[in-house]
Amino acid sequence: MVVVYALVAVAVVSVLVAANWYVWRRLFRDTTRGPGPVRRIGAVVLAGGWALAVGTMVAGNVGAPFWLERVLAWPGYLWLALSLYLLLAVLAGEVVRPLLRRFLERRAAGRQAGAEPEPTPEPLRAPAVDTERIPAGTAPPRTAEESGTGEKPETPGRPGTAGKAEATEATDAAESAGKPEAPAPGATGGGPSERPLALPSRRLFVSRVVAGAAAAAAVGTVGYGTYGVLNGPTVKRVTVPLAKLPRAAHGFRIAVVSDVHLGPVLGRGFAQTVVDTINSTQPDLIAVVGDLVDGSVKDLGPAAAPLAQLKARHGSYFVTGNHEYFSGAEQWVDEVRRLGLLPLENARTELPHFDLAGVNDVAGEDEGQGPDYAKALGDRDRARACVLLAHQPVQIHDAVDHGVDLQLSGHTHGGQLWPGSLLAGLANPTVAGLERYGDTQLYVSRGAGAWGPPTRVGAESDITVIELASLKA
Repeated sequence: MVVVYALVAVAVVSVLVAANWYVWRRLFRDTTRGPGPVRRIGAVVLAGGWALAVGTMVAGNVGAPFWLERVLAWPGYLWLALSLYLLLAVLAGEVVRPLLRRFLERRAAGRQAGAEPEPTPEPLRAPAVDTERIPAGTAPPRTAEESGTGEKPETPGRPGTAGKAEATEATDAAESAGKPEAPAPGATGGGPSERPLALPSRRLFVSRVVAGAAAAAAVGTVGYGTYGVLNGPTVKRVTVPLAKLPRAAHGFRIAVVSDVHLGPVLGRGFAQTVVDTINSTQPDLIAVVGDLVDGSVKDLGPAAAPLAQLKARHGSYFVTGNHEYFSGAEQWVDEVRRLGLLPLENARTELPHFDLAGVNDVAGEDEGQGPDYAKALGDRDRARACVLLAHQPVQIHDAVDHGVDLQLSGHTHGGQLWPGSLLAGLANPTVAGLERYGDTQLYVSRGAGAWGPPTRVGAESDITVIELASLKA
């Protein structure tokens, strides 16, 4: 088993190293002409970001001082999200890169094809002299020997020395404007895309454009996703009809909140936002379905204090999630009870018009505190409608076996960071929303907070108000 873990660790590290080298190459090496400070800065940024991310996770696992966790958490977790979208953006750039290069090549070729050479000026010529008819009283021009100057006269019909130089310069200029430059020695001739100086320049330009667009897209995506989390969850309203629900309970409202994940990043202020949002819906009952915290009561007790302000006519209820068992489940059960919530540890309460039950998370099995459906549901009256609180959607199959009408869950975060929804779909029967399994319906909330990076992309955080509907109404 140790060997298997070692091999998996080596494989993961190898993939991370290869991915980061690829990102460094596209963002820094391919956008510069040679070794220099830009490439070194890029290497430092990538290595430093991963050092912070690893330090953040190690600090959380070894019980480092909470202040240190808070210092490391923001940059470390945000780097995880940013590195993911840098990689995805650079990969997307591989599709854009050849298209942009082809566009530039066609544009350059079009310019060259449309350029017309300037007309070549005719050489300057001396005026012709009529040698056949000489006016009376004039003598023919003397030769150099006759004049004694030693200079030859200009031959009729031929330019002089100055005129010849001017004509030659004009002709060379016209030819250089209309003809491409000859290739350098050793270079191969060819079309516009094969010229030795144009192609490297064009490739560098394309690399810089694609790298800049990829970096901007990654930063913008992470920034927008982080703003969405910090701004607080939105309220969703879903109507769920239940065949066994009596007419008197028609319109009963349950506020479902999951995966708040109070911790080094999301603290008391975020908890207050969640509480205010829930209370604004004026629910009849509040269901907190696990993963409330990521840390001990000692560190996060003050952050969870606003939960005491929750208000609902039929009370607030709580079941454990897997992260409670990472953080000290027994202590948190006692703490939420002190704050006024009613923990349902494999238990059931009979409300006026239906049963409300709750089971522990499957992560509690390692501590002998796993879900016990027989204890929570075994002796109930199946003629009454039953709503079950269970953190993970995978618990739906046991709920079906015990005749539950509606199960309320969380855990998946809706994937949180796209394309995480694809992975979440492999491990959960339902990633988000309402689905039916036989006579049992399952609703999965995307959660109010975030785990790890305080960022959501393609999976907006929510608090859901479930409105029960009676078919007899």
